[in-house]
Amino acid sequence: MSEDWAAVAKTINERVNELGWRQRELAERSQVSQAIVREIQRNTVERKRSDRTLEALSVALGWHSQHLTAVLHGRIPPAVGEPREDMDDAVSARLAVIERRLTDLTEQLAELRADVAVLIRRGGGPAA
Repeated sequence: MSEDWAAVAKTINERVNELGWRQRELAERSQVSQAIVREIQRNTVERKRSDRTLEALSVALGWHSQHLTAVLHGRIPPAVGEPREDMDDAVSARLAVIERRLTDLTEQLAELRADVAVLIRRGGGPAA
C-alpha cells in the first residue's frame, strides 16, 4: 500500500495554521523532536516513521490517535471517540471507509429530499 507523506504534511500544516501554533509548540505538545516535526511538515525526508510518532502528533492536534496514519494510507480518518481500527487488516480498513461513505451518501440524500420537498411546496416541482 502506498504512503502519501505529502498529504500528511498538508494535513498537519493546515491544522497547525488553524490552531495558530508554531512548529515548536507542536513538537512540545506531541513530545516529538522539532527536527522530525520539521521533516514531516516540509515532507523533506520520506522514510518510515514510528506509528507512535504519528499517533503523538495526531493526539496533540486534537484528533483521533490514528488520524495521520489514515491520511498516510489514503483512508478516511476516524472521528475522535471512535474505537481504534486494525490498520493492518485491509478488509476492516476498507469496510470502515465504505461505512463512512455510506453515511455521507445517506446525509446527502436526506438533504436532497428536503430540497425537493421545499421545491414542491413552492410549486416548483417537475411538470406533470
